[in-house]
Amino acid sequence: MNRAFLRFVKSALAATVAVAGLASAQHAAAPAPAKADAAKGATLYDSGDAARNLPACVSCHGAAGNSSISANPKLAGQFDAYTHKQLVDFTAPSRNHAIMTPYAKALSDDDKKNIAAYLATQTPKQGAARNVASIDLGKKIYRGGIAGTGVAACASCHGANGNGIPIQFPRLAGQHQDYTVAQLQAFKSGARKNSPQMSTLAKRMSDDEMKAVADYIAGLK
Repeated sequence: MNRAFLRFVKSALAATVAVAGLASAQHAAAPAPAKADAAKGATLYDSGDAARNLPACVSCHGAAGNSSISANPKLAGQFDAYTHKQLVDFTAPSRNHAIMTPYAKALSDDDKKNIAAYLATQTPKQGAARNVASIDLGKKIYRGGIAGTGVAACASCHGANGNGIPIQFPRLAGQHQDYTVAQLQAFKSGARKNSPQMSTLAKRMSDDEMKAVADYIAGLK
């Protein structure tokens, strides 16, 4: 091996080491992603932000995320990743909403994460099923699906007790019947498009089946 080639190899190795060292230094210098601040989320949730004309979330979703308005979802105890995703989705055509879309667009991504972090730490209040006549049908659909139309059991994704699977599927237990039915209908009509899986399942359900399973979900804990 001649000397010129050896010098070339040494020079190439030195350059490689230098580039690797620079990349490592740049990576080390990069700031770590900011952690969600639940305390800031609580302030924004409870008081809004007058400077940005942001109303308080509590006015629609209730103290600590326990909405008392059946059309508005209970958010207490929901997975932070899911709540954050929904706030992001409200800014896209996949989940356009007359009230939530303008609000979500006014929030920074940190705001969204902070609110989601706050709500995830809150204790959800128990709901209750109210339709005795359909409770068995609701239970059957939730636990076993609807074989004839290819509707999978809700429990397969949302858990036997409606507690969901972190990151993947939301917590449903205790949710308002009216809200759950409205979302199933929105998935069915195409008004809500941010879950292809739910859109497919909802299109295979009748209104009575939606109401029955929504009522059963309301009583889960």
